[in-house]
Amino acid sequence: MNRAGGIVSAAAPSGLAIDASGLTRRFGTLDAVDHISLQVRRGVIHGLLGSNGAGKSTTIKMLTTLLSPTSGSAIVGGHDSVREPAQVRRRIGYVPQALSADGALTGAENLMLSARLYDVPRDSRKSRVREALRFMGLEDSADRLVKNYSGGMIRRLELAQAMLHRPEILFLDEPTIGLDPVARRTVWQRLREMKQALGMTVLITTHDMEEADELCDVIAIMHAGRLVIEGSPAELKASVGVHATMEDVFSHYCGGAIKEGGNFADTGAMRRVASRLG
Repeated sequence: MNRAGGIVSAAAPSGLAIDASGLTRRFGTLDAVDHISLQVRRGVIHGLLGSNGAGKSTTIKMLTTLLSPTSGSAIVGGHDSVREPAQVRRRIGYVPQALSADGALTGAENLMLSARLYDVPRDSRKSRVREALRFMGLEDSADRLVKNYSGGMIRRLELAQAMLHRPEILFLDEPTIGLDPVARRTVWQRLREMKQALGMTVLITTHDMEEADELCDVIAIMHAGRLVIEGSPAELKASVGVHATMEDVFSHYCGGAIKEGGNFADTGAMRRVASRLG
């Protein structure tokens, strides 16, 4: 059992990409994240599930140095997120829920701008951009304005931006929200390839139970700001019942009902992001 009372998978690469202990964030009297301890092994895709308001995005923001914790600590890529934020930022990539690509620029121009922001060496920028476009299947669209991209293409471009500096850890906040099934699976495949080719660690938040089940090696479930259980998809389903699904797991540990069609009751924010993705 882990410190959250959950299940720990057996096979683990040596070392931790993320080691958070007692991580807490208060907003006034609200504990948005309440003393969570989260360990993410190197080289895995680690899911973070929970209903809206559970504390997932706040946790991500603390781990990526965008938000300071009220208390507790987080070691990310071997560096303290509070005392060594610049060192952490050099080792991570981040794709937020909201669109981050500039629609008035082309795909290639967005990537070149990111290469400068990430301080990619000048003599490597063009080759890195070409490599990223090819890896994400965007070569033929490199010179098109991003405002004319589909939602799936934008997400792949944002993944390309986040990996230009070859980060050790990639943080993804609802990366496939609003995408059609083909685009969603394309993003999944690219993430698996990045993990395999680069040994990258991925921490992903999602409301998509199929995504969590198929993509993640390990899943941590948050509820009301706390980490309630952790394990592989198979372990979590087995903890609920012989024929349990990830929807059953979510409902069991979060107390949340799922409406017909697979949408959770609290998806207003998700739908707003989805509409922006088109």
